[in-house]
Amino acid sequence: MNHMRTKRFSGRVFSGDYQSIRTKLLFRFLIVTLIPLFSLGGLSYYQSTRVINSQFGKYGDNAVAQLEQQTSSTLNRMKQTAETIYSYLLDPAHTRIGKRAPSTYSEIMEKNDFESLLKSLRTHSTAGIYIITTSGYYYGENNLDVAKLDNIPLWKKRPETYTGTYWLGFYKQDHAIESGEPGVPVIGLAVPIHHPNKAQNGSIILIEENSEELLHMFKKFEADTHAHLLIKSPDGTVVYETDTAYDPKESDITWTRTLAVNQWTMEARIPAKAFYQSSGVIRANTMVVAIISCLLAFGIAYLFSSRFTSRIRRLKDSMQKVSFGKLDTRTPIEGKDELGSLDISFNRMVTGVQSLIGEVEQSERLKKEAELRAFHYQINPHLLFNTLNSIQWKARLEGAEDIRQMLYHLTMVLEGNLDISQELVTVGRELRMIEHFLKIQEIRYGDVFRYKLDCEQSLRQYVIPRMTLQPLFENIFFHAFVDGKGEIHMKITEKQGDLLLTLQDNGAGITEEKLAKLFLPGEKRSGRGGLGVRNADQKFKLHFGPIYGLSVHSVKGEGTIITIRWPKREESSDE
Repeated sequence: MNHMRTKRFSGRVFSGDYQSIRTKLLFRFLIVTLIPLFSLGGLSYYQSTRVINSQFGKYGDNAVAQLEQQTSSTLNRMKQTAETIYSYLLDPAHTRIGKRAPSTYSEIMEKNDFESLLKSLRTHSTAGIYIITTSGYYYGENNLDVAKLDNIPLWKKRPETYTGTYWLGFYKQDHAIESGEPGVPVIGLAVPIHHPNKAQNGSIILIEENSEELLHMFKKFEADTHAHLLIKSPDGTVVYETDTAYDPKESDITWTRTLAVNQWTMEARIPAKAFYQSSGVIRANTMVVAIISCLLAFGIAYLFSSRFTSRIRRLKDSMQKVSFGKLDTRTPIEGKDELGSLDISFNRMVTGVQSLIGEVEQSERLKKEAELRAFHYQINPHLLFNTLNSIQWKARLEGAEDIRQMLYHLTMVLEGNLDISQELVTVGRELRMIEHFLKIQEIRYGDVFRYKLDCEQSLRQYVIPRMTLQPLFENIFFHAFVDGKGEIHMKITEKQGDLLLTLQDNGAGITEEKLAKLFLPGEKRSGRGGLGVRNADQKFKLHFGPIYGLSVHSVKGEGTIITIRWPKREESSDE
């Protein structure tokens, strides 16, 4: 699918469909820029990788040579120490050094002289120098448990008859007498004494050198180069090997050295992938630079080519903004050519359209105000009829004080209703009008109904259409309650940035048939209840939009719940 799209695009480009001035300039600028860029990048990558690989190879070879030199230096020092001791023991003047503990004064003095020699041969890296006789007695420091020498792996494997030197490799020195501390890593050398005419015949010279520093160099080399280090003796015994498992391959880069002291082979292997990792980094960086350069070249080419079409594109964008309703859009006039004349004509056209739309908006606003006033004057007579009827009925049964109270509250209600200077009033003001209205009903019916209001003080500052709640309360008293008996609960809360008013009563309720026709326009009604609800709903829709207004839920005989939702808006000077 993608291949077909690419093929169609390339066909359209080279067939002439996209052969605009900007497209031609863009492609030619990219070709001129990218060919030298990729050529230079490829040449730089080739030269850099060749130098890096050569330097890394030399570094590895020099590092292995340094390890070989350091290891040979340690082994040579051990071998020279063993040769010095061997020569001392073969000296005819030292005949009192035997296979057992000295028992005479001269033997003790000879032993002390010999051990003084051993101490003088010690260096800061010497871990132990011992001469172990065939009887199990030994010369050297008094910290050796001969029985524990079998813990050394190659000590047990040494042949019964051997000459020259026998290298024990690397191991932990854990053959001390009653030592609970872990042994230090050492490298050992065993030299047998062969002289039938000497008492030391069959004894073994054991030299142990601390190998911590040497092993640290091995580990550092492995960490720096990610190489696998292997040291083997001529008979194939592994003397040292990197801890991590490794699978040798023919493609590995190998550095090899042979120690002249004992012919140990030191081999360092590194996978080809790790060896050429630096080349991979250079390649990745080269690719990143190439991509960034391509993007930069494309951006420069695009800006350069867009210079010739920017005025047409600007005019097209202005037309699109006008189509979205932004009538204050104007295009700058940059010249007196054909495009400049087109800009002038476009600005004149938008100005004319904006003027016509302003006239239409003014006409609609006047129409809306007229509708609101019509609703207002349609509601006012209901209040006057109902209130006057209440005063007449109460005047026949009660004294003048009650009439005075009713007239007071009536005056307050009429003062709020007849003030048509503001169509949007605060929620607090509307609630005060309801309180006066309820006082009139209380004087009329007595203390037979209950009214509960839940509204936070902070919500009373927002506006609501004037005289929208009173018709709803009138419906409760004149249609829902019998002789004013019942409960009213009004709650105003904030929900998702809007105000939500819930007015609930436990009165007679509304039938399903009447509820279905409650908001239908032009529906003939037998009473005034439906008219007040529909007019209140229309007020909210006219002021705040068609998504706001009233919803009514009622069950016959159980009561009615009216819910009003409108946006939060504070009182302004215009209102």
